Amino acid sequence: MNKTELIAAVAQQAELSKKDAEKALNAVIDAVKGALANNDKVQLVGFGTFEVKTRAARTGINPRTKAKIEIPASKAPVFKAGQGFKDAIK
Repeated sequence: MNKTELIAAVAQQAELSKKDAEKALNAVIDAVKGALANNDKVQLVGFGTFEVKTRAARTGINPRTKAKIEIPASKAPVFKAGQGFKDAIK
């Protein structure tokens, strides 16, 4: 399912126009991005949790040249599915 199909499904289930469903979906996505950018956690009970994990700096190896390279510390968005979501797809 891509974003267009998701918008159509939301519009049908919530009995909204596709335009309103798209606005709502974009607002949710923007709110999650904003919260993660501020290092906040977004918990949706029954669905899951979005949060930011920090990866420490480390030394890696270039597979082509076998040279050691320094990989800088970074942040990555992470999603952990909630129990209700896990049960729904079993």
